[in-house]
Amino acid sequence: MRERVVAVPRLPARWLLGRRRTWSSPRRRLGALAWLIVASLALVGCGGGVVTVGGQPGGTGMLVGAGASLPAPLYQRWAADYRQRTGGQVNYQAIGSGGGVQQLIARTVDFGASDAPMTDDELARARSQVLHIPTVLGAVVVAYNLPGRPAGLRLRPAVVAGIFLGRITRWNDPAITADNPGVALPAMVISVVHRADGSGTTSIFTTWLSSTNPEWHGRVGAGKEVEWPTGIGAKGNEGVTAFVRQTPGAIGYVELAYARHNGLPVAAIGNRAGRFVLPEPQAVTAAAAGATIPDDLRFWLVDAPGAQAYPIAGATWLLVYTQQGDRAKGKALAEFLWWAVHDGQALAPPLLYAALPPSLIAGAERKIRSITWPGKPAGMS
Repeated sequence: MRERVVAVPRLPARWLLGRRRTWSSPRRRLGALAWLIVASLALVGCGGGVVTVGGQPGGTGMLVGAGASLPAPLYQRWAADYRQRTGGQVNYQAIGSGGGVQQLIARTVDFGASDAPMTDDELARARSQVLHIPTVLGAVVVAYNLPGRPAGLRLRPAVVAGIFLGRITRWNDPAITADNPGVALPAMVISVVHRADGSGTTSIFTTWLSSTNPEWHGRVGAGKEVEWPTGIGAKGNEGVTAFVRQTPGAIGYVELAYARHNGLPVAAIGNRAGRFVLPEPQAVTAAAAGATIPDDLRFWLVDAPGAQAYPIAGATWLLVYTQQGDRAKGKALAEFLWWAVHDGQALAPPLLYAALPPSLIAGAERKIRSITWPGKPAGMS
């Protein structure tokens, strides 16, 4: 079906690293970001602003990245803290995971960011080795807007799939009320909203639906972008959040921090053990506890075993090339990544992300040490 895209008011600027415009197509979004990067560098040459890496003004310029909106609140905090502590500047644009991967492949950014690991096809198009550096773990939540704002509505995977397939259309459907005794659910039409852009958040959500619902797996599948059976599209986690917040009866999926900081109730989701679990950071950590992590650090955490595990959990990655063409920029990038997986982890829980477990930090360290610039390895220790 043809997708409808809704325009929504912007959320406060603190939710993004840099200002974000909504563009009508991926090509325009990518072109706009490329223009922004060129304009930023032009300002440096004209003395219109000072950009730094590692405290050195001008010359190499700031580190520029783009991609996932799920970790944008944390990356904003990281950028501010990193500059205060080291003098290094990081400019991050939250354009969605799909855009981040495209920008990395086009080599218009120093790093991409994605909530879904790159596919084999995407890695092949990069034409040079790409490293996946996990940064934090996060929860994709099902947020809703109902009269009285009942918190912790219980939703089984089959019910969530039924809603997003367009089969369950009213809030007082027996499939919903059966698991929520004592909750006065209205006979209100359910307004479904989903992402309109290529999104790692969508990839986590649809991978979970595909792994728990055969009909969804066969009819829709999983990916950064899918053919949605119902609903309207909004761009970014901030766009979906704004639509749900402003629309009585709405339901959508967003990263936990966006829902919490905008006062939206979130559902307790049925996990593989048959328990309804709220999306707290400790439940995300529980989902990662039993995960098998491959050497390339590309993995999924959805539908994890364990009674305490939140089932729609995932990691988010910074994507970088192993071989850096510029010595100063390569060294600055390695230093920032090392800081992110060590000092930066303490900033994650207050913003409702789960810090990396030691096993993932060790894996990230190995990847960062492998980054090279002309004739010299990064040599982090």
